[in-house]
Amino acid sequence: MFTDSHCHLTMPELAADLPAVRAAMAAAGVTRVLCISTSMEEFPRVRDLAHRYDSVWASVGVHPDNEGQDVHEPTEDELATAAADPRVIAIGETGLDYYQMDERKGGREVADMEGQRARFHTHIRAARRVGKPLVIHTRAAAQDTLRILRQEGVGQGGGAWDRAPGVFHCFTEDAAVARAALEMGFYISFSGIVTFKNARDLQDVARTVPLDRILIETDAPYLAPVPMRGKTNSPAYVPYVAAKLAELRGTTPQAIGEITSANFDALFLNRN
Repeated sequence: MFTDSHCHLTMPELAADLPAVRAAMAAAGVTRVLCISTSMEEFPRVRDLAHRYDSVWASVGVHPDNEGQDVHEPTEDELATAAADPRVIAIGETGLDYYQMDERKGGREVADMEGQRARFHTHIRAARRVGKPLVIHTRAAAQDTLRILRQEGVGQGGGAWDRAPGVFHCFTEDAAVARAALEMGFYISFSGIVTFKNARDLQDVARTVPLDRILIETDAPYLAPVPMRGKTNSPAYVPYVAAKLAELRGTTPQAIGEITSANFDALFLNRN
């Protein structure tokens, strides 16, 4: 049994032929996925998939890099109301994304990204309020991500939520960031990037994260793992991530599948 803890089934590449995607999942032994919301406009489609299929769970949130006049900025109340749906098991993805900021954002600097930081604060507060985990996206912004989490007291409250406040998804940071995230109670999720030939530093991190704090994901339709690089990614490919972690940890893909599925349950489903 494998669980894809982060994918985007509503993206056109996957939504166009969802029956085939689900059939491929079943053939690969992938029994569950968490379908991630990247905007409030997208959220109803994500939520509806989770209600249509028992194998699909949903999150609610706005991706940090999702900006523009047509993107609704949710309040804490709006996020909390949406997260009250029992099929919605997480808040996010949320966090900070400063990657290639100058090129993509018309020369803006870190100081100009206050909108992302304010949005992140809102998501954190909503997650704590409803007791559901955060799905953290951080890219070229690890120190600010950790700083804001500390400002919000994440991992310092001693309550049930603070003991497992969420997951750093598609982890690509160094060992120091992994330690900081783990110390705050977060899980670490590895995507197909860990299978890439040039990902030796990330593979070293993957060898050290405690097994009871690891998740696996595809981030489909993006970041297809080796040997599927260049293809549209699919939740059916998450066993390749498990196989790489098994190689790094000296165990079997099936064992990684069972461990990470149990971790998914512990983080997202068994919150009491």
